[in-house]
Amino acid sequence: MSFPRYPQYKDSGVEWLGEVPVHWSLRRIGYFFRERREKVSDKDFPALSVTKNGIVPQLDTAAKSDDGDNRKRVCQGDFVINSRSDRKGSSGTSNLGGSVSLICTVMQPQQEVNTTYMHHLFRSQPFQEEFYRNGKGIVADLWSTNYSEMRNILLGMPPPTEQAHIAAFLDRETAKIDELVTEQRRLMDLLKEKRQTVISHAVTRGLNPDAPMKPSGNKWLGAVPAHWTVCCLKHIKAEVKNAFVDGPFGSNLKSEHFIDDGDVYVIESNFATQGRIDTEKLKTISSEHFATINRSETRGGDIVIAKIGAQYGKASILPVLDKPAVVSGNSLKLTINQKSCDVQFVNWHLSNLKELGVMEDIVNATAQPALSLGEMNNLPMLAPPRAEQQEIVAFLNEKLGEFDTLTTEAQYAIDLLQERRTALISAAVTGQIDVRENTQREESS
Repeated sequence: MSFPRYPQYKDSGVEWLGEVPVHWSLRRIGYFFRERREKVSDKDFPALSVTKNGIVPQLDTAAKSDDGDNRKRVCQGDFVINSRSDRKGSSGTSNLGGSVSLICTVMQPQQEVNTTYMHHLFRSQPFQEEFYRNGKGIVADLWSTNYSEMRNILLGMPPPTEQAHIAAFLDRETAKIDELVTEQRRLMDLLKEKRQTVISHAVTRGLNPDAPMKPSGNKWLGAVPAHWTVCCLKHIKAEVKNAFVDGPFGSNLKSEHFIDDGDVYVIESNFATQGRIDTEKLKTISSEHFATINRSETRGGDIVIAKIGAQYGKASILPVLDKPAVVSGNSLKLTINQKSCDVQFVNWHLSNLKELGVMEDIVNATAQPALSLGEMNNLPMLAPPRAEQQEIVAFLNEKLGEFDTLTTEAQYAIDLLQERRTALISAAVTGQIDVRENTQREESS
């Protein structure tokens, strides 16, 4: 849907605003708002988080500090914005009373303004760019804007009635867009679930629905095809030295060993968890140091498994690299017996065991979860005939490719919807489109 422009415009004299409708006023933020600087404790005023989705009760993921007695008060109707440039877009009109970090700017409306309109205006992309442009460096590559700079930013302001029309329009249209985004995300979740179901069935039941079954003897795997071998991970690793190892321990590989443009790559657990690798971003070490830790060498075709952290057990197949490589201390390396096993089948099998929760039974939950070689060696595995493994891999490659295509299309639709949302808000609050007639028509229908 396209919207008309206003009949007449005037030059605002402000770069970020450009031309604005002729009847809009030009006022500085300080005319409409006063900074709220009251210091309070989160014992008396509940802690709030300032997010890109607005002001919400403090998130569990929010960074905790010891300054709970040194926070800023927030009242209902206040506008709060995180002043740090790395939190760009984290702002909103608060529907809650509470307290926020001192890095945030809290503003109390003083003049007749529509708080919903101001919510959209202050969260619009053009305003956000102008807001952070006025900031000053607080550390390297990080900027902060305080109220003394913010209060002088010029706004193009429609009359109060028109503010209400624009706010109602944006609430309605962004709600429609948000619902479409939610539908696409729901589709992506369903595709993810279906993807995992297809993998799980293929690597534990095979492709023949009429195959005779037998008990696996494992509570996680249940019944499996009668001709499949039930074994442990140690039975499928290559019959070579150091086929299944962890990375160097502690002092054997530290930051002081990393050098620029070294001869050997260091493969960390983020490769195992993400399945992506950029050799230009990999840490490297010298050939001399590699010689002292080459027990942990890994090569293309090996499976790298995350050993430590929240995503322990996730695995990816290492591609062929242009340099030798070792796994880091937060990873495991598995070289399989390729005479009897297909590496992609094994990798999907490991992924399924992670999803089923099998590794939760063997993880060492100390300060942070960690897998041990001993327990992992006894991980339950299934070994169909190699030819059948390859048939399963071919099937999954085709089927999962279909899921990936649908997921990519859904993400593309989300990106377009979010771009439209951003553009619509920006156009409405800077007066580039006239939505008054649209709003009145909606209200009368």
